[in-house]
Amino acid sequence: MTDPRPMLVLALDQTQAMIDTVGADELELPTPCPEYDVRTLLGHLVTVVGRINLALTGGDPLTIPAVTPGITDFAGAWKERRVVLDGTLSDPAVLAVTCKLPWGTLPGAAAIAAYVGELTTHSWDIAKATGRTDLLDESLAEYCLPLVQQFIPAEPRGGHVPFGPVVEVADDAPAYDRLVAWEGRRP
Repeated sequence: MTDPRPMLVLALDQTQAMIDTVGADELELPTPCPEYDVRTLLGHLVTVVGRINLALTGGDPLTIPAVTPGITDFAGAWKERRVVLDGTLSDPAVLAVTCKLPWGTLPGAAAIAAYVGELTTHSWDIAKATGRTDLLDESLAEYCLPLVQQFIPAEPRGGHVPFGPVVEVADDAPAYDRLVAWEGRRP
C-alpha cells in the first residue's frame, strides 16, 4: 500500500472546508446520514479527528463518544484536534503502528486509508445537506471507491455492517455518487 497520509490530509482539508462553511442556520438540517442532522454530524466529525489521533498513537478510539457533545464552535474544536493529528501524521512510524479501531485491529497505513473513507463520505453528507457539493474533491471519492467496495460487503448490511443496502447507480456515475451509493446513501 502506498503512503495514504497525503490522501488523509486532503480529506482532512476538505472536511475542514465543509465545517468552515456551515452557518448557524444550517445546523438543524437533515443529512443523508440518517441518524445525524448537521449539528450532530459536526460533533461526530470532531470525534473522528480525535479518534484518528488516538488510534495512531496506540490509544483506544472508543474511549471518546461517537459524537462530541456541547460544542458551540465546531470549526475551532476541529482545528484544535487537527493540529494534534497533523503532528502525529508527520512521523512516518504511524504507518506501521498497530491500531485498535471500532471494526478491527489494523496497521496504521490501513487505518489511515479507512479514515480517509469516513471523512470523505461525511464531507459529502455535509455538502449534500447544505447544497455545497461543488466544493468536493472528486479525487477523494475516486481513491475511496475501490477501498469501500473491497472492505464493505454488499451484503449483509445492518448490525455490525452499519450501512444501508447498496443503492443502484449507473456504472459511469460520478465517483461520489458511486461511493455514497455503495454505502447505502441516495446520491
